[in-house]
Amino acid sequence: MPQTQKPTPKPAFSCRSAFSRRRLLGAAVALAIGASSGAAGAADLVVSAAASLTNAFGDIGRAYERVNPGTKVVFNFAASDVLLAQIAKGAPADVFASADQEAMDKAVAQNVIDTKSRHNFVRNRLVLIAPADSAIAITGLASLSNPAIKHIAIGNPASVPVGRYTKGVLEKANMWTTLEPKYVNSASVRQALDYVARGETEAGFVYSTDASIMKGKVKVAAEVPTEKPILYPIAVVKDSKNAALAQSFLTFVASPAMQTILSDYGFGKP
Repeated sequence: MPQTQKPTPKPAFSCRSAFSRRRLLGAAVALAIGASSGAAGAADLVVSAAASLTNAFGDIGRAYERVNPGTKVVFNFAASDVLLAQIAKGAPADVFASADQEAMDKAVAQNVIDTKSRHNFVRNRLVLIAPADSAIAITGLASLSNPAIKHIAIGNPASVPVGRYTKGVLEKANMWTTLEPKYVNSASVRQALDYVARGETEAGFVYSTDASIMKGKVKVAAEVPTEKPILYPIAVVKDSKNAALAQSFLTFVASPAMQTILSDYGFGKP
């Protein structure tokens, strides 16, 4: 059966207050000054990062600019495989941060990253969510067979890491094929989140960090253990025009202060 297509939604937003953002960022910048390499000179640092990193990396990017005057961090957020395809085709990028190992392994195979710089910097968890006002009882994977659940938002497994994790979990439970008529493929985890938040699907699979930014719109029905841990790798792009700056950003992200920001958004240590 053909898979349902949905219009592209508006980007998700963070529910944290502006005040708490500024307070956290100010403290983090003060702590991070010693952790940065202090790259000098005006430059644009292009960071291609998984969509689930949007909010956390936004804060980290602003902190990096504060510590490195004259440097502008330009983010490109999308599904990891989409970002990789762009980089492979020559799109400008200095840093690549993926939501799974498969996308980064492809980057290695295509010889587009500095393999020595590659390392895991955070971990995440897969969760099953529903609209916050849903009256349908969802307690786990078995609940998805309920006829009342007609649509399930998932990342497209062909290009979206969260979709690959979801497919792996459902295949292991022998549910992937039977639920297939209900799938609404999304181009990123944030799109899947938005489908559920808008009530366009009765359920969906996202990362716990994504669910946490829309607590008033969605609720976590169950945490879904994955066979492989959800580890995010990051690396310097091989053809980066600002390799030293890119490496300094990786060092900055690994600093205790920036790890605190990531933790605040729900990411765990690798």
